[in-house]
Amino acid sequence: MYPPGDPRNNLATAARDPSGSSATPASYGLYYKDKPTDDDANGKSWYTRGQDLLVNYIEAKPGATFSRTNQLDEYMIVLIDEDTPYEVSAQHGVNGPETRTGPGYQVVIVPPGDSKITLPKGGRLARLFSTQSDDLNAKCANAETYAVHDPNIPEFKRWPDPVDGFKLRVYDLWKERVPGKMGPIWRCTTIMLNFPPPGGGPRDITKMSPHSHADFDQCSFVVAGSFLHNMRWPWGVDKNYWYPDQYPITEAPSATFIPAKVIHSSESLHSSNNRMADIFAPPRLDFSLLEGWIQNADEYPLPEGVTMPVKEPA
Repeated sequence: MYPPGDPRNNLATAARDPSGSSATPASYGLYYKDKPTDDDANGKSWYTRGQDLLVNYIEAKPGATFSRTNQLDEYMIVLIDEDTPYEVSAQHGVNGPETRTGPGYQVVIVPPGDSKITLPKGGRLARLFSTQSDDLNAKCANAETYAVHDPNIPEFKRWPDPVDGFKLRVYDLWKERVPGKMGPIWRCTTIMLNFPPPGGGPRDITKMSPHSHADFDQCSFVVAGSFLHNMRWPWGVDKNYWYPDQYPITEAPSATFIPAKVIHSSESLHSSNNRMADIFAPPRLDFSLLEGWIQNADEYPLPEGVTMPVKEPA
């Protein structure tokens, strides 16, 4: 790549990436050692954000209630563990006020408007939001990192409304991995969650998967074990942002936000129990275009003008 105005930009071999590398650093929520944003009768609560995604990790006390009033858009709640009973209610779904209960180990999609979740026994959960709510953004310990919009990432645009209207939706997490299958992955209008079942021991380092995302960042949310995040910032024209390779190890619970364009591959380290979710906002189109990858694809349309690839006859 060459600086703007350099005549070598006209070469056929010149990189066509106008933004070059990323000046955005990785950002972390190390909930196992960071001071919580809130520590009160409901429990402990941390807030960490990326460009378009916000993670609210909670260690709830018995009887805790967490509410949203006039929430602008859909959000997800992840009940991370089994035996985490809950009651969730929403006031402004397509069918009016509604309430759902569950045993835990589930994903809940919550419609815009007023909503709340109560946990009679307490437990671990995460609320996943877009960064369209200023009150939530202000709670984030790393808010300053995103005071300036990452130029590699376009302005946030939520996906089309669900085919049957906004309402509470509940999905069970998987307890075992399916050979040869990603996920499970769910999406709503704002978020995509890829939350595999618990894994085994350390990753085989002869089978790493270094890759990058041109125009979106990624949150790697660790809920069990520990992970090494291998990250490399490609060189752009501004040497001020030629960051050295980084190899942070994060334990559970934690969230690591990996910027757009950064080459990365994470590896599990714990001897027996590792679990990490990958979260994106808005949903990833490339995942969504793969048949069978998204568990609730029939509930949420693709963006306007986008259709699933036509399968060739066998």
